[in-house]
Amino acid sequence: MSTVINSTQQAGARTPFVPTGSGLSFIGLLRSEAIKLWTLRSTYWTFSLVVAASFGIAVLMAYAMSAGLDEPATAAMGIDSTGIFVLVATAGLGLGQLIVAVLGVLSISGEYSSGMIKSTLAAVPNRLPALWAKVAVLFSFTFLVGLFSVVGSFLIAIPILGTKDLTASLFDEHVILPLLGNALFLALIAVFAVGIGTIVRSSAGGIATVLGIILLLPTVVGLFSMLVGWVADIMPFLFTMAGAEMITPSTMESWQAFLVVLAWVAVSLGAAAALLKRRDA
Repeated sequence: MSTVINSTQQAGARTPFVPTGSGLSFIGLLRSEAIKLWTLRSTYWTFSLVVAASFGIAVLMAYAMSAGLDEPATAAMGIDSTGIFVLVATAGLGLGQLIVAVLGVLSISGEYSSGMIKSTLAAVPNRLPALWAKVAVLFSFTFLVGLFSVVGSFLIAIPILGTKDLTASLFDEHVILPLLGNALFLALIAVFAVGIGTIVRSSAGGIATVLGIILLLPTVVGLFSMLVGWVADIMPFLFTMAGAEMITPSTMESWQAFLVVLAWVAVSLGAAAALLKRRDA
C-alpha cells in the first residue's frame, strides 16, 4: 500500500498544475500548441511575409523620404526625426495585420477542417484550456515576430535617413513605446482572429469576417458618418481605429483605446469559449 501511495505522490509531483481535466498540464498544452503551430507550413509563410513586408516597405519609405527631404528644409520646418523613424519602422505592419489575421483564423479552423480538433478535445475534456493555450502561444510568437519586424525596420532606416542628418535612438520613449504598441496590437489581432475562427469554424468564413471587421467596417462607418453625424462618434471605438488610437492618441487616451481593443478581443474569445463548450466538434 505504501508503495502505491508513494508512486501516486511522485506522479502528482511531476504534474503539479493540471487544470485541463486530463493528464496534461497547461505547460504540456503550451508545448503541444507550439508544435502544432510550427508544423504548419502556413506559419512559416505568414510570419516570413510579415517580416519581409515590414523590411521592404521600410526601405522604400526611407529612400522616398530621404529623396524628398533636404537639410535646409528639414531644419527650417523643424521636422521631428523620431516621428519619421517610427513612421518608417511601422509602415509595413499595416499589411502585417492582415497577414496575422489570416494566420489566427487558420490556426483553429485548420483543426476543424482536418478533424484534429476531435483529438484535441478528447485529450482536453474541459476544452477551454486548449483554447487558452492556443491563444497564449499565438500571441507570444506574433508579438515577437512583430517586435523583430519593427526593430529591424528601424535599424534598416538609420543609415538611409542618416544621409539627411536624421537620427533617433531606439531607446527613446517616443520611439520604443510606439514600436512596442504596434507589436502588441499585431499580436492582439491574431488573438482576435482565433476567437472569430473558433466561432465560425470555417477558414473562408473566418477570414472574410476578420478582414471585414478590419478593412470594411471602418469604411462603411465612415460613409454613414457623412450622412448621419452621430455615426462619426462610433469611429474611435472600432477595432482598428482603437488600435491606431492606442499607438498615436488623438480623440482618446492610449489606455482608453487599449481598453477598447481588449473589449473587442474579450468579446471574440468569450463567444468562442461559450460556443466551444456547448457545440460538438
